[in-house]
Amino acid sequence: MADGLAEQSARAAALREELERASYEYYVLDRPEISDAEYDRKFRELLELERAHPELRTPDSPTQRVGAPPQGVLAKHTHLVSMLSLDNAFDDDELREWTDRMARVVGDAARQDYTAELKIDGAAVSLTYEDGVFTVGATRGNGTIGEVVTANLRTIRDVPLRLRTRRPPRRIEIRGEVYFPFDAFEQLNEQRAAAGEALYANPRNTAAGSLRQLDPAITAARKLRFYGFAAAVPDGARMPFTTQWELLEALADWGVPVDPNRIHAKTLDEVLAFVHRVESQIRPSLNFAIDGVVVKVNAFSLQDELGVVGGREPRWAVARKFAPDIAVTRLVDIRVNVGRTGALNPYAMLDAVEIGGATVKLATLHNEELITSKDLRIGDWVQVKRAGEVIPQIIAPVPDRRDGSERRWRMPKKCPACNTPVERDEDGVAVYCPNVACPGRRLEGLVHFASRGAMDIHGLSYARIEQLVEAGLVTDVADIFALTVADLVSLDRFAEKSAENLIAAIDEAKTRPFSRLLNGLGIRHVGAGAAQLLARHFGSLDALASATEHDILAVHGIGETTARAVVSFFQNPTTKQLVKKLRARGVQLEEPRARATGGALAGKTVVITGTLPSLSRQQASELVEANGGRVAGSVSKNTDFLVAGEAAGSKLDKAKSLGVEVIDEAELLRRTRASA
Repeated sequence: MADGLAEQSARAAALREELERASYEYYVLDRPEISDAEYDRKFRELLELERAHPELRTPDSPTQRVGAPPQGVLAKHTHLVSMLSLDNAFDDDELREWTDRMARVVGDAARQDYTAELKIDGAAVSLTYEDGVFTVGATRGNGTIGEVVTANLRTIRDVPLRLRTRRPPRRIEIRGEVYFPFDAFEQLNEQRAAAGEALYANPRNTAAGSLRQLDPAITAARKLRFYGFAAAVPDGARMPFTTQWELLEALADWGVPVDPNRIHAKTLDEVLAFVHRVESQIRPSLNFAIDGVVVKVNAFSLQDELGVVGGREPRWAVARKFAPDIAVTRLVDIRVNVGRTGALNPYAMLDAVEIGGATVKLATLHNEELITSKDLRIGDWVQVKRAGEVIPQIIAPVPDRRDGSERRWRMPKKCPACNTPVERDEDGVAVYCPNVACPGRRLEGLVHFASRGAMDIHGLSYARIEQLVEAGLVTDVADIFALTVADLVSLDRFAEKSAENLIAAIDEAKTRPFSRLLNGLGIRHVGAGAAQLLARHFGSLDALASATEHDILAVHGIGETTARAVVSFFQNPTTKQLVKKLRARGVQLEEPRARATGGALAGKTVVITGTLPSLSRQQASELVEANGGRVAGSVSKNTDFLVAGEAAGSKLDKAKSLGVEVIDEAELLRRTRASA
């Protein structure tokens, strides 16, 4: 038995190393060596090993990136060394003045040897590593004390859970910026728009808010990223580098992502050339927001000599800020795009104008209500902002420049792509095309269907889908599963090996659980979370397709708007034909982890709180559902019992006050095993 456990321990260690290396290659190096399917297979194997033997689970295991229980409150964390603010320089002359000020303190040594790094517009954080293992993550806070967000930072895939070095510092606090990539931010707003929820304003604020979520699962769904740029060690300890450039190179070697757009400059002229290149060439091509370049004196010894001004700004660093990202141009037209769920999204056509080094011709308008509230008219001169938004936004019109030729705009009464009469949600804000076969919805719907959050078909990119649609090979999602190698090699830029790999990925996607398929179908108001709730409750597509609104409303967490949308979708004749095609092509239409209708906990409402000895929150929830129970988020008089772990908090107090039964993990396992 001991030999068996030792063998499993060695296997778990090997899997952890392989998975962390794969994550590093994918997220940091951007050159994955293994497929997503192979990663998922290894991850499941490790998860099963740790479930069977909780003692094998380690803090740096990839399985610990997601699944921490929601927190009741964010604890405080005191940084090893204060996280300072930066002084600003708004042009080249002010940057030269900065070097002059330093030279008055340390002489001509201040006029040479710098680093210049992108100033990422995100949320500053600190990551504490002890003997190379990530232990505490915190927000910047007031610079001295931040909030503990360790569980949330673990969900960010490029934050290393263990540093890739055999000789890590005993304790080190790595500083960096968490940011929201433009494409992920846009996808989040698309999901919120489809669900009728308010849109987020910009990636920076959303990144900061995502870090402070009490439920790490919400943070995990946001696809945040991280770049490191500084480090601190305890008083009395020696930093294992002598310059900022050495630090950045070491961080990269340790597996900490460091922005590749950085330079080691010998002179200020080199720095200025880099700043101009970033503003005019690099910035427009980035997938994240920046608002300048941070210039630092390279040598740490010189940084120490220069010191800090007023206790808050280092004299040895400055932010060379870019020009404000606002311009005035003419609103030429307002047009409408049809999204994958049928939502009609207006956008602005602008006279081309340069903003922040990029030429802008389009701007988002979100919905008709926004256009009306801002009193935007076709032909208006408008203020346009490009400061962290995925695509530019119109701030306001310039009424003083109106000459009477401007025209008010109204949402079309028929879909511009298929001429079907449009419909409005109950709140009257969202307008959508109800035709599930609308060609305007097709391309975006196919892209979503193949995406990682849905059917995860590796290699089926946006460009590939466009190619398949243009060739007439794919008209709906079911057609994807009828493709052959011969079909693909007949297209441009499709080698036989690439075709074989894509067909293999499509075949593998057929086995995805029903919840992934349901998310991929693009039903209004049904995102990944609602799809999982519905799939686990009904167990199969057939059961859900025949359900009434009343049946669907019985699913905890599903509201009337979603229930109506689901029933309407499955009653559509086009949907019924699509389901037949999916079934004929062997696509999985059942959910492996459907909620049991019987079992030891049938009809019971259960709340789980605190940290359990061996089960994660997700594992405990799955156990309850597999035995017929329903997991609720809060304690009420309708709660049958509370499963309490360590640091149970207010839910335990409320359960006691209401007389709700309280059990521990061992009792939960006993009750569920009794029915096995």
